[in-house]
Amino acid sequence: MSVSSLSELRALCTDLPAGSEAAEHEARARQDMLTKPQGSLGRLEELAIWLSRWQGTARPELDKVSVLVFAGSHGVTARGVSAFPAEVTAQMVANFANGGAAINQLARSVGATLKVVPLDVERPTADFTLAPAMDEREFLQAVSAGMDAVEPDTQVLCLGEMGIGNTTVAAAVAAALFGGDGASWVGRGTGVDDEGLQRKAGAVDDGLARHAGILGDPLMVLASLGGRELAAMFGASLQARRNNIPVLLDGFVSTAACAPLAQLAPNGLAHAKAAHASAEAGHRRLLDALDLKPLLDFQMRLGEASGACLAVGLLRSALACHDGMASFAEAGVSEK
Repeated sequence: MSVSSLSELRALCTDLPAGSEAAEHEARARQDMLTKPQGSLGRLEELAIWLSRWQGTARPELDKVSVLVFAGSHGVTARGVSAFPAEVTAQMVANFANGGAAINQLARSVGATLKVVPLDVERPTADFTLAPAMDEREFLQAVSAGMDAVEPDTQVLCLGEMGIGNTTVAAAVAAALFGGDGASWVGRGTGVDDEGLQRKAGAVDDGLARHAGILGDPLMVLASLGGRELAAMFGASLQARRNNIPVLLDGFVSTAACAPLAQLAPNGLAHAKAAHASAEAGHRRLLDALDLKPLLDFQMRLGEASGACLAVGLLRSALACHDGMASFAEAGVSEK
């Protein structure tokens, strides 16, 4: 799908389906008659019911789990905000293609298909401390690429990214959307030292000052302070919502990328769960701002949808119980 203007994109973001209340109600009723005390499986029950709402059936399935990893390059890396050189982004895209990255192994382990979408990785965005990272055309192209990457028969979508410098970009987006300065949002990312951390905070502060006039507009924030892979993840999350596809968000970068949807529409991220709490400093603060409770906390900070893939195992366990357990009547077990 090609989005031709910001006004068109804004309209898409404010007209979102709400999922199936009937399927959710039926799934909740099923949970209540299974051979267990009501609520005793905790968040596993919640996950099964959530999947039911967005798949539109009381007996959801996970035959087609998709992992989308978007890759982009950032002009702000010229300010020394990463421990790794900018060329690592393109090199990691090649590693993904050769099956050598962590996400290749994790996607295979949970039976998910992996698609990596490089977005002009040889051409960095503008340094957001000096100019908007993307102009309107570039931003809409990246959003459209994310929308186009979503296959409509996907049953769960895992969103991830690769891009040297993108934790600085995510911190800038988060600060612009939810307030605070650079120091309150940046973390060590790929492993920067104390001086690198100060450079990251300074870059965020300079970006916020440079783009002060657009901080009230979530789409302009993402275009001006974000990156192509963040814009694509935003587009993918929007398209997933439009197709009633449940989404697992990965870490700090993917959560920041999709956060504008929560500000553009009430319950804009109702179709999404936070797969895990990243070790990156700003992620918990961002999850709190979005009222998202992470499913896992493994101290991971890799990106690549790695944490989202881990959470697929929880979804499979939730559905195994939801689908396979006997009811009290079927098992001949007395109810309370």
